[in-house]
Amino acid sequence: MGDDGEMMKGDRLVLRGLMFHGFHGVKPEERKLGQKFLIDVDAWMDLRPAGKSDNLSDTISYTDIYRIVRDVVEGSPQNLLESVAELVASTTLTKFPLIMAVRVKVGKPHVAVLGPVDYLGVEIVRYRNISSPV
Repeated sequence: MGDDGEMMKGDRLVLRGLMFHGFHGVKPEERKLGQKFLIDVDAWMDLRPAGKSDNLSDTISYTDIYRIVRDVVEGSPQNLLESVAELVASTTLTKFPLIMAVRVKVGKPHVAVLGPVDYLGVEIVRYRNISSPV
């Protein structure tokens, strides 16, 4: 699931090609057998402090975001990919106040369609609202 161009400018953490087995979908076989899901995440934040200090405490570890994605995808089944993406985005923004925006792509590479596809999926972008909690 490649990067389809710049949505926002500025520093960001980039996680590409995360792959997990989950049980999301509206069809009974999706809930019973599960399937592979592909996830990409971009998290916009100021990376200058970490760049200057070379200290992990001045940024957010990729592994922390990875764990959020893993826990959502491998966790409670959702009917829609939109719900999976929303849970990843809202959890990320809630847990990490330094992140100002997040983009989440969720793809299903194995779908029952008439023709070849790399994947079908959704992409959402969520912004931190400074005046109210996420």
